[in-house]
Amino acid sequence: MPSANEITNTMMTKDYFSQWLGVKVIASGNGISKLSITVKKQMLNGFGIAHGGITYSLADSALAFASNSHGKKAVSVETSISHIVSLVEGDEIIAEAKEENCSNKIGVYSIKIYKANDNILVALFKGTVYRTSKDW
Repeated sequence: MPSANEITNTMMTKDYFSQWLGVKVIASGNGISKLSITVKKQMLNGFGIAHGGITYSLADSALAFASNSHGKKAVSVETSISHIVSLVEGDEIIAEAKEENCSNKIGVYSIKIYKANDNILVALFKGTVYRTSKDW
C-alpha cells in the first residue's frame, strides 16, 4: 500500500485546481494534511478581500489529502465552513486537516485555516467523506 505522502503526491499531479491555487503541501500523514497558499490579487472579491471560495477550496484540498491517506479512495459527501476573519492580498494561510473519526465507510474531518505569520484563526471547516472500497 502506498504511503500517505505517495498518495498526496499522486493526487497533486492531477489536481489542477489545487495547482492553480498555488497549494504547497507542508505535511501529510495518516488522517492529516497541512497545506498553504498565498492570497493573490485574482482571488479577491469586490470588497478587496479574499473570496470565501479560496479558504473553502484550500480546506477542501486538505480534506481530500487527509481522507485518502489510509489507502482507500474517499470522496466528500458533506462540507461546511465558518468564515471568521477576512484575508487580503499577500496573506499566507495554512489549512490543517485532522481526522476526527474514521470507519470502513465514513470519515469525519475538521480543518482549521489560519494566517501563517500570526496564527490567527480565519476559518473552520468540517468535512464528511465516503470511503470507497477502491485502493490507491
